[in-house]
Amino acid sequence: MRKYLTQRLIGMLVVIFLVLTIAFILVRLAPGDPASLMLGPDATPEEVDDLRVRLGLDRPILVQYGTFLVNAMRGDLGSSLFFNMPVTEVLASRAEPSIFLALFSLLVALFIATPIGIWAAYRRGSVGDQMSVTSAMLAASVPSFLTGLIFQRYLATDLGWFPVSGYGGPDADFAERMRHLILPAITLGITNSALILRFTRASMLDILGEDYVRTARAKGMTERRVVLRHALKNAGIPIITVVGLTFALLVSGAVVTERVFNLPGLGNLVVNAVLRRDYPVIQGTLIVVAALYVLVNLVTDLLYLVVDKRVKY
Repeated sequence: MRKYLTQRLIGMLVVIFLVLTIAFILVRLAPGDPASLMLGPDATPEEVDDLRVRLGLDRPILVQYGTFLVNAMRGDLGSSLFFNMPVTEVLASRAEPSIFLALFSLLVALFIATPIGIWAAYRRGSVGDQMSVTSAMLAASVPSFLTGLIFQRYLATDLGWFPVSGYGGPDADFAERMRHLILPAITLGITNSALILRFTRASMLDILGEDYVRTARAKGMTERRVVLRHALKNAGIPIITVVGLTFALLVSGAVVTERVFNLPGLGNLVVNAVLRRDYPVIQGTLIVVAALYVLVNLVTDLLYLVVDKRVKY
């Protein structure tokens, strides 16, 4: 176990190092001079030169790369050119909406997909099974922005059950902020429930055909116990895998939903950073998202040990 964790931690460091390098190269490959793009066409040459010095763009490329790596390893991702504050503080201030949105969306997706996936596998080939598969395809096919706009129109504007957009005012308490996440979470949850439903159904179909499941039935166990205690437990590893990947995707990929509901999350931040040419924020977001991916993958692998005692590392 210790050897496995050591190997995984080394692998995580290698992945983060590669992302740091790719983020550095991407900024340098961006068209035009970053300083000129950031300041706009009305900037004077003196202002452009001053910004190039502030960004360190006047130094040799290898020196810039080395400085970038050393600062990143110290937790210094530079300063945002638009907010005029450290990138780490900008990311921290925008992380809360994205993380809670991802968690709520995942709960909604699990609440929808898990029972339907189990039921569909148990009723394989029935009309209900076909309807669940069709519904999953429909949920995955409808763009999240369209679902969000429909919810805004009917549930927020017409019925007034939820806020239309935003994350509450500056004085909003925690409950009010979470209330603003209900509609975005349902929107993302419905879209992502399709993948979890398909994985749950497929995993349960494989397990329900195993010999030990037939043996459990032959011993007179109730169908509820056979399905929930024996089949679902052993079908858990593929489901945990897709749930972990879905969570990581939700944190970094909820850009459209955050834009529709005007949430001040990481997705909205990175879109605005691209539009403003705020390259330190773009680099910082890439690094944080990559670190999140490798961390979620590690946690997912460790959860295998909890679900299935036969798994050994």
